[in-house]
Amino acid sequence: MVSTGSRARLLAWLALIGSLAAVIVLVSASGRGGLLVLLLGSAGVVAVAVGLWLTVAHRGVVRWFGVLLVLCALTVVLISYTVKGVWPEAVAAVLLWCVAAVCARSALRTVRPSDGMHAIRHAPPTRPVLIMNPRSGGGKVGRFGLIAKAEALGARVELLDAAQGHVDVTELARRAVAAGADLLGVAGGDGTQALVAAVAAEHRLPFLVLPAGTRNHFAMDLGLDRADPSLALAALTDGEELLVDLGTVNGRPFVNTVSFGVYAQIVQSPEYRDAKTGTALEALPDLLLGYSGEQMHAVIDGAALQAPQALLVSNNAYAGAQPLGAARRPRLDGGVLGVVGVRVENAAQAAEVAMLGRRAAGLTATTAREVTVHSRAPSVPVGVDGEALSLSTPVTCTVHPGALRVLVPRQRPGVPAPRGALEVRRLLGLALGSALPADHAQTDR
Repeated sequence: MVSTGSRARLLAWLALIGSLAAVIVLVSASGRGGLLVLLLGSAGVVAVAVGLWLTVAHRGVVRWFGVLLVLCALTVVLISYTVKGVWPEAVAAVLLWCVAAVCARSALRTVRPSDGMHAIRHAPPTRPVLIMNPRSGGGKVGRFGLIAKAEALGARVELLDAAQGHVDVTELARRAVAAGADLLGVAGGDGTQALVAAVAAEHRLPFLVLPAGTRNHFAMDLGLDRADPSLALAALTDGEELLVDLGTVNGRPFVNTVSFGVYAQIVQSPEYRDAKTGTALEALPDLLLGYSGEQMHAVIDGAALQAPQALLVSNNAYAGAQPLGAARRPRLDGGVLGVVGVRVENAAQAAEVAMLGRRAAGLTATTAREVTVHSRAPSVPVGVDGEALSLSTPVTCTVHPGALRVLVPRQRPGVPAPRGALEVRRLLGLALGSALPADHAQTDR
């Protein structure tokens, strides 16, 4: 059986060999073909980034020009590769680099110490109460038979019935605690989950998440199975507990994100829920060019961030070199807020953000314990876990480490390790055996 250290060394060698092979393919291309592949490819990436900026930041003729620029850039690159007879080299080099990147990340991930959230076994609750929204996620509560399955496991189910008008979710959860509940759970969207989670945290009760919402970001980062929310009910009989953080914004709880600026104004639109893409495209030009909202500035653990067009504050940080496109938080118990601020005013800056990610001048990505947003306006639009709100300024986001006792099934998909950056020096060390952690090195011997 191949040891972990040996597998890491093999993957590291494959990554280095793949990268070298890609270079050899380009160098061996006839004439200046290799240089042409690199120049055309780089120019194409820049042109596509500029075209995308024109598409989202303008309307009318300029927007259509942006779309045309994207299509033309891709077409010109492909035709040029074909006419010059270098497309086989280009395809081969790209494939080899992709293989090398996959092997490199796998090698580094193999020897990366496990830093997942610590879980402890938990005795089954005796009086669990689950609050369910039958409309959430297009009717997942009914489609997956969550009510009957929960009651068969001894849980009491409280439904958020639209026929009863507005239901105070927080008050419903408090009444459940007063009646003797020893666990609170939610089948609904992230906003509803946050409200019940705050009550559970206040009374130090276990909290159960049933991913019955539309996107279920919190459930995803807890490592739950989002395809079938009923599988989370296994935690009632065979569960373990995770201590995770809970965020608050002006005292209101959130489990995922708080957004300001561009995105926050978009979600205020009444049409947003029914046509998210169209509404965003219609609003973005006014917001990005000269930003139509009230100018704001943020104080991040005492450091100032002036006039961001968009600011995203998350309950723990999202991973990846491109924090705006990252989909996962590798852990929810770091005791910090993730902070991403964006200031993009022209196509060149948009291309820089697209290509450089965290290293771009227009993007700020950091962590903090407290973020305060100031504005001359008495209130600003804010998106809290995807819900459109208006909060009084200044708006303060804080994190409460380990405030929430989340009960999860012992058997669950889990959270994949973050990809992280490609560290060439460490990759070389792995291939040569000098960068193996002590435990893996001893195993190889």
